Amino acid sequence: MRIISCLSIIGLVAAVPSSILPKDADLSSRGGLAKRAPTCNTPTNRACWTSGFDINTDYEENFPATGVVRNYNFVLTEHDNWVSGDGLLKKKAMLVNGQFPGPTIRADWGDTIRVTVTNNLLVNGSSIHYHGLRQFQNNVNDGANGITECPIPPGASKVYTFRAEQYGSSWYHSHFSSQYANGIVGAIQIDGPASLPYDEDLGVFPITDWYYGAADEIQHSLIPPPGAAPASQNVLFNGTHVNAQGGGSYYRVQLKPNKRHRLRIINTSVDHTFTVSLVDHQFTVIQADFVPVNAFTASSLFLAVGQRYDVVFEANASVGNYWFNVTLAASGLCGVTEIPFPAAIFQYEGANSTALPTVTGTAPPDSLCEDKTDFTPVVTRAAPAASFTATAANDLDVNLAVQTWEGQQRVYWKVQGQDMNITWDEPTLEYLAKGDTNFPDRYNVFEVPQVNEWSFWVIENLLGLPHPMHLHGHDFLILGRSPAVADPFSITPRRFSTSDLASLEFTNPTRRDTTMLPGNGWLVVAFRSDNPGAWLFHCHIAWHVSQGLSIQFVERIQDIPQTVPLNSIEPICSQWTTYYNSSPFKQFDSGLRI
Repeated sequence: MRIISCLSIIGLVAAVPSSILPKDADLSSRGGLAKRAPTCNTPTNRACWTSGFDINTDYEENFPATGVVRNYNFVLTEHDNWVSGDGLLKKKAMLVNGQFPGPTIRADWGDTIRVTVTNNLLVNGSSIHYHGLRQFQNNVNDGANGITECPIPPGASKVYTFRAEQYGSSWYHSHFSSQYANGIVGAIQIDGPASLPYDEDLGVFPITDWYYGAADEIQHSLIPPPGAAPASQNVLFNGTHVNAQGGGSYYRVQLKPNKRHRLRIINTSVDHTFTVSLVDHQFTVIQADFVPVNAFTASSLFLAVGQRYDVVFEANASVGNYWFNVTLAASGLCGVTEIPFPAAIFQYEGANSTALPTVTGTAPPDSLCEDKTDFTPVVTRAAPAASFTATAANDLDVNLAVQTWEGQQRVYWKVQGQDMNITWDEPTLEYLAKGDTNFPDRYNVFEVPQVNEWSFWVIENLLGLPHPMHLHGHDFLILGRSPAVADPFSITPRRFSTSDLASLEFTNPTRRDTTMLPGNGWLVVAFRSDNPGAWLFHCHIAWHVSQGLSIQFVERIQDIPQTVPLNSIEPICSQWTTYYNSSPFKQFDSGLRI
């Protein structure tokens, strides 16, 4: 376990109550003392939400207390040779309530969300992570098995309870082994204020790569070096698309002429990052991940795995049908698909409902696998520049290694020389519940002990393949990174140096929960140590998580027992241990995901 000293004390945040617990628990101590008033959120004034809460409210300090509990029941099931949304068979599907994507979780800002997950899979455990929700002082509901909980065994159920402290668009997914790639995924929509007016909310629009093979078989195919990821067989738009054989159908989105529409674009892929564009229309971005931003306009947008953009656009073109295109990077380093032109159709009311668009549009610039990092959040954050120093203590090297395991060569991704490999029945919080802080090296624990201080991290990629990096429990400030290049394999690794300091932005830089680590390059991020817990920081390419590309920040370990009900994880852990002792299949990868 490595203990990292954070830097630069800042003002303390307000006192925080205990974690989200029973239905009638007092949840109003931190923010939300005002009960929800009739909404002031209208098509001409989306910046206002309710009395005392608007687009300028810092949701880390204050949020409504609606008193509303949104209950969801998710049943996980397994299906052989399941007919996908493009009309072709997927060899193994694991689904939420029998559908893909799973049901959308929808709530208002300040609501309590309660999700009962019943695992009816045949032999697999499961856990569900609610991507981007910071789970303030509620680490036990983060849904990362091996870190915050034991897996839910077959035949058992778990209730996740948390507050919608943030608002915007996101998704949930399994964090257990191969299930994510098999289909246990769905969208989240939390309604709240917005930085621009709009007339129509089109809702969530998840886009994903799609594989017909069973995920565990794909995983095994990656074992021989170099372990390159396979091409996807398709790209699905809200679960639907045409297939390479000419069957299936395009997903259609209905537009009202001369109205301003809001669209919530979510990249729920296993492997692919991509650029989206809508022919003859411009996007105006109002939110990135769960962070409201000062609006900016773009003709195309790049989304890493796990990223979200809420956009508005004017339906002021001629009545007709228009391609919504997905474009992958020319290098192939951000994913490759067998489908030639992934696209959905945006159709104006009054247009032919069966006709295809006639204008293909102009291909957007090659993304070079690089996301945008020059926009500004509405609510300002600043990290103290004078306190940042790049040292060996806050450096995280990412590299690839080939090792022999049980007589077989395997590919491992390592951070600071260690690939993560957790144990399902001994999650990090189970260690803490027993008062044990002697974590195994393979848990890749970095302790962040200081209270309400800024923690800085320099991630250096020693290989040419870019990675979408996601942090649980926090948004992070993206202070800077090395520029993307067309062929990162053609250059030597670019280490962060003192000459790079001038390029860092400390005052209200781009803030989100997922960003790209350049190939053979560096990335500098910062977060404030205000949320005790064990928080995963990992590449969101599912294959790479399987191969170990993760660490965990154990934040304010001294405060975790006071803020997190550690005994609440024991019932599921006992059930899991009993099941796993006689289960037919044992842990094969990092335990987190492929």
